[in-house]
Amino acid sequence: MTTNPTAAALIARSNRLGANPKNTNYAGGNTSAKGTEIDPVTGRTVELLWVKGSGGDLGTLTESGLAVLRLDRLREMVDVYPGLAREDEMVGALDFALHGRGGAVPSIDTAMHGLVDAAHVDHLHPDAGIAIATAVDGEELTDSIFGHKVIWVPWRRPGFQLGLDIAAIKEAHPGAIGAILGGHGITAWGDTSEEAETNSLWIIETATAYIEEHSRPEPFGAPLEGFGPLSAAERRAKAAALAPTLRGLVSTDSAKVGHFTDAPEVLDFLASAEHPRLAALGTSCPDHFLRTKVTPLLLDLPADASVEESLARLHELHEQYRLDYQAYYDRHATPESPAIRGADPLIVLIPGVGMFSYGANKQTARVAGEFYINAIHVMRGAEGLSSYAPIDEAEKFNIEYWALEEAKLQRMPKPKPLAGRIALVTGAASGIGKAIATRLAAEGACVVIADLDLATAQEAAAVIGGTDVAIGVQANVTDETQVQAGVDAAVLAFGGLDLVVNNAGLSLSKSLLETTVADWDLQHNVMAKGSFLVSRAAARVLIDQKLGGDIIYISSKNSVFAGPNNIAYSATKADQAHQVRLLAAELGEYGVKVNGINPDGVVRGSGIFAGGWGAKRAAVYGVPEEELGKYYAQRTLLKREVLPENVANAVFVLCTSDLSHTTGLHIPVDAGVAAAFLR
Repeated sequence: MTTNPTAAALIARSNRLGANPKNTNYAGGNTSAKGTEIDPVTGRTVELLWVKGSGGDLGTLTESGLAVLRLDRLREMVDVYPGLAREDEMVGALDFALHGRGGAVPSIDTAMHGLVDAAHVDHLHPDAGIAIATAVDGEELTDSIFGHKVIWVPWRRPGFQLGLDIAAIKEAHPGAIGAILGGHGITAWGDTSEEAETNSLWIIETATAYIEEHSRPEPFGAPLEGFGPLSAAERRAKAAALAPTLRGLVSTDSAKVGHFTDAPEVLDFLASAEHPRLAALGTSCPDHFLRTKVTPLLLDLPADASVEESLARLHELHEQYRLDYQAYYDRHATPESPAIRGADPLIVLIPGVGMFSYGANKQTARVAGEFYINAIHVMRGAEGLSSYAPIDEAEKFNIEYWALEEAKLQRMPKPKPLAGRIALVTGAASGIGKAIATRLAAEGACVVIADLDLATAQEAAAVIGGTDVAIGVQANVTDETQVQAGVDAAVLAFGGLDLVVNNAGLSLSKSLLETTVADWDLQHNVMAKGSFLVSRAAARVLIDQKLGGDIIYISSKNSVFAGPNNIAYSATKADQAHQVRLLAAELGEYGVKVNGINPDGVVRGSGIFAGGWGAKRAAVYGVPEEELGKYYAQRTLLKREVLPENVANAVFVLCTSDLSHTTGLHIPVDAGVAAAFLR
């Protein structure tokens, strides 16, 4: 908790403003406060600026997310400002105005906060405010809506000069409480934190009310015949059918994770006559198009177009999109511009179905979709009052390929080994499966926890992380319909599938004469048939994506080791072991690796052993059940007990690039059982 009351009040205000998406988008905008503190070196009072640092989010801002600068140093920068052509140099100069260690990296908007003569300043990206800012007659609308309380500022790229502009406007209009920044957002100020917050909210609420009262009916035009929403079930079925191919297309340059939404705003937008024109205009607010690219890929077919028709057209549109994006880059790039960052779309709009958004991880993909919904709200507001007129293409390029934006990207941490990969693990609510899911998520993968019981699957997912990391789904692997539903859930949650772990299982410890037909069928249905069903459903996705992938079977040393009273279990494990070889041979041409893991008995944390199997195996070997793990360890060459985490480690290794040329392999994780050596 911060010890400075000014900074504490700033954090509280920021969290309140950032908690409501009507006020600003995720990670959008910034807030600041000016105050004093004792310089620990001189013992003298110094004026400081606390401002949200680069890349932070207002709704979750903490003290560590604040940049702290000396106001005297910041104000002196005005005297050395080299002019608009060299204003980017001022960002580096901000480092020399930091107080002490300075906290977070100062953002490009720091000058706006430091140079404006107000103790508290807010800069936000509300949809209603941006609607005014992007209307073709935004300056006139600003005057009509707010009078002299809010001043229009023509578009200017964020930076030192914009800070000077707003400071001059504040000085020239002493009765003003804020400004509409053309093409961008709003700024408000106040003598107290409460006043700044009140002024920000007044601008947003006034703009919202004006749009609601004065907007013309059907801002996006009349409904377009044939482009209305499909039923919820039809939407999701078509989305699941399109998703694998789409993910493969948008991952041409680099692997992407996806997010799907059929939010009413999206469906309504795509059902309107004007949506092709507006989509082509692209987004305006820098925060929006930096995450969505300047324009989306729009499928130009009606809602009832077949999956086959849609896929064929999407291939054509994707090819054209890449050509158009390359041309956009070539039109504006200079020798100093950063290299093109990929020509694939990040937003794909499917009339009647919804929107796919993409990013390097799930959060980035989800936020990109949220930002495009923000853009839809903006377009609706601007079109309702006049017409939508975003900043021009050259300015968008200057923001997208800004050297400062490139520097921000370079500061991002190195991706984890499995970043961008999507895993489905069966039987993952406990034991080996949960350990596998936990390890994969820790290494950067998005994980789908599939289990018989939905509640326990969701609980396990919640422990691993939020829905940007893991989700739980119900899946009885013996049921073809449930297996397909689980794969579809994975595809709709994360855009596709890269890694499948067949782990679901059970065990019946019985001799040949004690084993019933029902025992045999149950054992084989869960593991042999279940693995087949999961692999088949997953393989369709992997093949359509054309991104390769991994299928891993958690088999057993019992697939090669003949133990007593274990006929059904060991036979089905042998079935799984040969499925590995068969699928490795069949799926290799698609870049899909298929491998297996042969653990020894995993007692600790195992649902199978806790469910009665442990007691029966202990009886077979004549040891107390609580000593079974030690018994297994003592019969191994390494004298070590096998734990769920040991199996999870092997799964991780198999799906890393270090084993990119390995398929059809079974890895023993048994601490050395000589009788189970592979031959």
